[in-house]
Amino acid sequence: MNTALVAKNTLIEFNQRLLEQFTANEPITDLVQQRCQFVDDLLKQSWLKFDLNNHHISLIAVGGYGRGELHPHSDIDLLLLTQSDSVSQQAKDAISQFITYLWDSGLELGHSVRTIKETLEQGQLDITTATNLLEARLLIGQEALFDELYDAIRQEDFWPSDTFFLGKIEEQHQRHLRANAFDLEPNLKSCPGGLRDIQTVAWVAMRHFDAASLSELVAHDFLEPVELTEFLECQDFLWQLRFCLHMISGRNENRLLFDLQRQVASMMGFEDGTQLAVEQMMKRYYRTVRRVMELNEMLLQLFKRATLSLSSSLTIYPINDKYQRRGRYIEVLDDQLFEQQPEQILNLFLLVAKNSNVRRIYAPTLRLLRQARRRLKDPLQDNPECRKYFMAILKHPRGIAALSLMHKHGILSSYLPAWRKIEGQMQFDLFHAYTVDEHTHRLLLNIERFAQPDQKDEFPLGAILINQLPKKGLLVLGAIFHDIAKGRGGDHSKLGATDALDFCKLHGLSDHDGRLVAWLVENHLVMSVTAQRRDISDPEVVAVFADRVQDAVHLSYLYCLTVADICATNHKAWNNWKGSLLRDLYFATQRVLSRGKEKPIDVADRVLEIQQKAQKELLRRGVKQKAINELWSRFKDDYFLRHQPNQVSWHTEALLKHDKQKPLVLISKHTTRGGSELFVYAKDKPKLFATVMTVLDNKNINVHDANIMTSNDDFALDTFVILEQDGEPISQLSRIQSIKKSLEKRLATQKSKPPKFRKMSRIMKPFKVRTQVSFLPGAKHDTSMMELIALDTPGLLAKVGDVLYRCDITLLSAKITTIGERAEDFFILQTAQGQALNEAQQTQLSEALSEALTQPLHQ
Repeated sequence: MNTALVAKNTLIEFNQRLLEQFTANEPITDLVQQRCQFVDDLLKQSWLKFDLNNHHISLIAVGGYGRGELHPHSDIDLLLLTQSDSVSQQAKDAISQFITYLWDSGLELGHSVRTIKETLEQGQLDITTATNLLEARLLIGQEALFDELYDAIRQEDFWPSDTFFLGKIEEQHQRHLRANAFDLEPNLKSCPGGLRDIQTVAWVAMRHFDAASLSELVAHDFLEPVELTEFLECQDFLWQLRFCLHMISGRNENRLLFDLQRQVASMMGFEDGTQLAVEQMMKRYYRTVRRVMELNEMLLQLFKRATLSLSSSLTIYPINDKYQRRGRYIEVLDDQLFEQQPEQILNLFLLVAKNSNVRRIYAPTLRLLRQARRRLKDPLQDNPECRKYFMAILKHPRGIAALSLMHKHGILSSYLPAWRKIEGQMQFDLFHAYTVDEHTHRLLLNIERFAQPDQKDEFPLGAILINQLPKKGLLVLGAIFHDIAKGRGGDHSKLGATDALDFCKLHGLSDHDGRLVAWLVENHLVMSVTAQRRDISDPEVVAVFADRVQDAVHLSYLYCLTVADICATNHKAWNNWKGSLLRDLYFATQRVLSRGKEKPIDVADRVLEIQQKAQKELLRRGVKQKAINELWSRFKDDYFLRHQPNQVSWHTEALLKHDKQKPLVLISKHTTRGGSELFVYAKDKPKLFATVMTVLDNKNINVHDANIMTSNDDFALDTFVILEQDGEPISQLSRIQSIKKSLEKRLATQKSKPPKFRKMSRIMKPFKVRTQVSFLPGAKHDTSMMELIALDTPGLLAKVGDVLYRCDITLLSAKITTIGERAEDFFILQTAQGQALNEAQQTQLSEALSEALTQPLHQ
């Protein structure tokens, strides 16, 4: 019988028993220790099976296995320690057979064979190896050999405590640079606040105190019992997540991947309710890592004082009779202050705002702050003195720096009950990259960025407006409350506006200021939606928005909030395209507000104005007047109304040089509204829009805007704004040429080929978005406005184009908005007879789109 296969099956059966125990709510610490004991036994039996006990070798567990912690698919790190480098051939053969057997048994091994000298040399070169050795545990073999190694690595010259501390701090710093605590797919081990942050504290303690576990730190007065309990609670939850990840993925997986999160949440016992099970689980995860991050910071700061004796070398600067600054840290002078005067908690952060040299809270003071936070029975905002300090923070030029630190240390949630509810609140989608509280925190930091001189290039309008606002603090309040009602059900904008108004009344703000803050909260999405999903070249759209905004002050506040909000959503949300749209809407609205009611535009005068400006440029370039007139006589007024004079002259010059019977494709070298302009001219034919969309999709190009029109003699004059996947314009010449050639080839082909689209990415597969089609009321009687919400699958716009063709509907223009996994697109449509869609046609189109976007493209 194949003994390795038997061992493998036994291992599988053991994992199944562990799963049953997990489901029965057995403590996770017991489960990881049981697995460790099981592997210990297997290794010892195998060691004896291959007669390795007769050689001068020690089998040593190192790393996590050395700590006695093994998850279902964790790596098993082994050190085979030899007396000398002259291992007999018989021993080498036995080791080889031993390792092969373990691999065949299904164990994921990491192993090395070294002498004591080689082991110590390697450990001194690499802090990770040294850390693994500190956790070494003898499994079987030569005990004296292991003891010799054990004693050697505990000598002062093998990574002195201070050197080891600095090394681990740098290691953690580098790890944190590579990962974000609030990643959508966090790594349970390496993200800030993850298991590595807990282990780093333990490792530093192990080296400094020769402590075997975190619990021993209590005896050394470096950890209070309540802090130990908190650390172990956090570790238990992270271990449970890791256990489930390993079981579900069947591998040593430490990343909470989207395609695994729902299954993990289910195995963890979360159930869908007001919030999805996966959102409940991730909320607890994010709250857990925030607790670990704070404990990690406080304890490492305490270790720094102990190992490097730096606290005495930090210069002390008096602040007042209650506080002092120690280097970059703020320190309270009376250990009883927060307990006796809770309002001093808020005063601490006001002093942070007032002292630009303060960056952090001194560890002993942080410990006192944490204790005071735990003892609070009522929200701090109920205390009138606290309210005075909070308003002073809000009005201070550096108030956001203080609010940021309040958020970091849980004081914002201690002050505002509603803030506590959004801590760790996530949305299971690809658009919102951060929890609600962290998103709002980043929004506040963006407001602060607007005022910095080095941000003028990225936020030219925001940099001006932020300094013109009558009261910046009202914008900050609007930011704090804009998403505070998320997760409650209902319209979070309206619910948040009510919360904001109540807050303003409680804090003594005037009715005017309170109404402004509430208005900002209720309307914080309006400018973004109008700019990105409406036709802002339509004066009626701008007039409706201007009526909502009311005056220039509201417009400036809303612009700043909108830009800061978009930039804080995810690192890809902001680009030049969105910046251009928002600026255009801002200035168009400003013109309407300054003139009062919008005067009707004379279409003929507007067309003539555009033609004259374009003609002047063309004549300057030597283009003949007669040729211009002949070409323009083929164009409808709508073409001139939807293009700027420079676009008209660019198109005209290229068309006059081009063979009319061949397709023409132009891609601008200069950006248009933050993107590259694509102009397509060809004999109009069925599915032309769908064909263009298919080519662009295959080229991995994002389409953000489309103007679709035909000439009087049935030639397509289509203009698109296109971007790369990273939101940048198309800039490489080779890339431009490749897109042009592909489009020209497909447009010149008479027969329509079945489209081929890119495969859906792994990250998109877990998401479901119900296709929704809605028609909006419009001012123009001959057009219909349609909104489409659907999963952003490859080829989406090509499928939409195909449906429009089959339903005999003409597309006039489109605004394409991608929000994570969701496409939220806006289309202006007409019937083939140039009319708005009637109710029956709307229903037919809606049903056809819903069917097509859940099935392969109709041929």
